[in-house]
Amino acid sequence: MPTSHRIAVVPGDGIGVEVVPAAIEVLEAAGRAHGFSLELTEHPWGCDHYVETGRMMPEDALETMRAADAIFLGAVGRPDVPDHLSLWGLLIPIRRTFRQYINLRPVRLWPGIPSPLRDVGPEQVDMVIVRENNEGEYSEIGGRLYRDTDEELAVQESMFTRRGVDRVMAFSFELAAARSGRLCSATKSNGIIHTMPFWDERFAVFAERHPDLRTEQVLIDALAAMVVLDPGRFDVIVASNLFGDILSDLAAAVAGSIGIAPSANLNPEREHPSMFEPVHGSAPDIAGQGIANPLGAIWSGAQMLEHLGHPEAAAAVLDGIEQSLAGGGPRTPDLGGTATTAEVAAELAAGFQSR
Repeated sequence: MPTSHRIAVVPGDGIGVEVVPAAIEVLEAAGRAHGFSLELTEHPWGCDHYVETGRMMPEDALETMRAADAIFLGAVGRPDVPDHLSLWGLLIPIRRTFRQYINLRPVRLWPGIPSPLRDVGPEQVDMVIVRENNEGEYSEIGGRLYRDTDEELAVQESMFTRRGVDRVMAFSFELAAARSGRLCSATKSNGIIHTMPFWDERFAVFAERHPDLRTEQVLIDALAAMVVLDPGRFDVIVASNLFGDILSDLAAAVAGSIGIAPSANLNPEREHPSMFEPVHGSAPDIAGQGIANPLGAIWSGAQMLEHLGHPEAAAAVLDGIEQSLAGGGPRTPDLGGTATTAEVAAELAAGFQSR
């Protein structure tokens, strides 16, 4: 196993430039304690770069990152840059060029963090949402006609391929088998007449191959309600690009704060670098104040360590988060505390020195 890993770091925009250094402080402490190091190369790409150059990242950015073992991203977005320009100028090209077709979003209610739901504890909220990450509703197929007239027309096509659906199903079924054996598929086949029945058919094929697993498919509107009313029902949920995106933010809110939520954009075959990023976005309303919650970035970093072959270090990072939250450690304002981003990271990093 390599003792050093090349990490392309893209802090990005808003609170990304605050939570990324905080997370790296913790990850480097974990590396020192577990015998590996991170060779970091920072890239100042994002909306500031767009305003200066007209591009979210340089033309050769993808080739620059191709040799990395992983990509660590902060956030993308700025109020004066349209979201579709920032997303399609950086995030989606990275996800698609490097075949990061799995977006893995674990959701936990940590001890010491109250859920907005009544009478819900950590034992009821522990799930993983597997989001298809390369196709589905987020396609580039479509266009607009007759702009700025009464006949203006916008068309957006969804694209579901058997290869794309099958590979996310295969990953999800394998993950469910390694966890509780429960798997739910998000669908909307009663209203979306072509793509969702196709999704259901492929889910059924894999369910037949895995008769030992407990499988169900639930319409996305009912599923959203169930995640709120009965979160303990779910363990692994597999969803299309759009449904998985929305559902994971809802589930993160159930777990107390989207500031904690992590994600991994995975190329399971490891032919290309995978990318790890918190779910929370750039949060321009609090950017620059030093109060952003770094736990989503730190948890994403733990996912990165596991992907790089250091499960013990990853587990130690998560143990540190749990002990800090359960023990009344420093918390940022979104969790009801007064701590700064740096103070939260410093405590978690110091925990490795005392072990």
